[in-house]
Amino acid sequence: MKLASLRRDRDGALIVVSRDLVSAVSAADIAPTMQAALDRWPQVEGALRALYEKLNAGQAQGAFALKLEELAAPLPRAYQFLDGAAYPSHITRNRKARGETLPADFYEKPLIYQGISHGFMAWNETVRLPSDEYGIDFEAEICAITDDVPMGISAEDAPSHIKLFVLVNDISLRALIPSELKRTFGFLTGKPASSMGPIAVTPDELGDLWDGKLVSGTMNCWVRGERVGEIETGKDTPFHYGHLIAHVAQTRKFEPGTLVGLGTVSNSDESAGCACIGEIRALEVLRDGAAKTPLFAFGDEVRIEHLDRNNKPVFGRIQQKFAPLDAA
Repeated sequence: MKLASLRRDRDGALIVVSRDLVSAVSAADIAPTMQAALDRWPQVEGALRALYEKLNAGQAQGAFALKLEELAAPLPRAYQFLDGAAYPSHITRNRKARGETLPADFYEKPLIYQGISHGFMAWNETVRLPSDEYGIDFEAEICAITDDVPMGISAEDAPSHIKLFVLVNDISLRALIPSELKRTFGFLTGKPASSMGPIAVTPDELGDLWDGKLVSGTMNCWVRGERVGEIETGKDTPFHYGHLIAHVAQTRKFEPGTLVGLGTVSNSDESAGCACIGEIRALEVLRDGAAKTPLFAFGDEVRIEHLDRNNKPVFGRIQQKFAPLDAA
């Protein structure tokens, strides 16, 4: 299935979207919001799938033309946002450029932080911040959305609790992050609210892009109109979604509507480019001795799009500009 949320109130209004992203139909009679659907997934999944099949067959009553600009984030408010750093090339390059190394136990257990889980921005929503001197950056990734996950679940069983996948721009403020990390108490002000692509997709809808552990495909990234990354998302990581879920679930259960991300996608082959400016700058430091690619200034634009094997977008796209808080 493909699902989305119209811009309504704080939590949106759930709709079912056609496979070709051309049409949609309200799911209000089944579940009013995405969160309501996740809360009762075993009870509503069958009805949502039946509506999806009718829509694709041109038989859904009340179907309408899909307008992406009318969509909010699929899950505007999540119960939990757990984000990792599971691609070694990404974290190795960034740390090496700072004269640091990987944690000694990096390959034994995943690095994860807990980010802001409320107020996910829509795919095209302007990112407003107090200052572009904060070092504004993007990070392209794919996040899983889970149902109820029991405490103590194994990495092998955890992927069965993934109900949806979404595209995410995990925004980072590079000028604020280093001092926060040096205090050894994690990210806070350096990680503002993030944004989601417009379409949430069930694992089975991904076909062979989903192998039960990782989502494959090509993550294309553009910075100020220039493509900077064409990254294969389903390789070059020792961890999969089950590993991250199981690691956190050692000491807590998950509520439905928990987001779990592997972090900024990255390939060991440098020719694939990068999914954040920070990594571009790290490579410049390692090659040339200094970073030259600027972080985002107000007025700049980022675009992120994850493509299947036929070069078609899986989750829609994220396309955002950056502006000061008081901009008109």
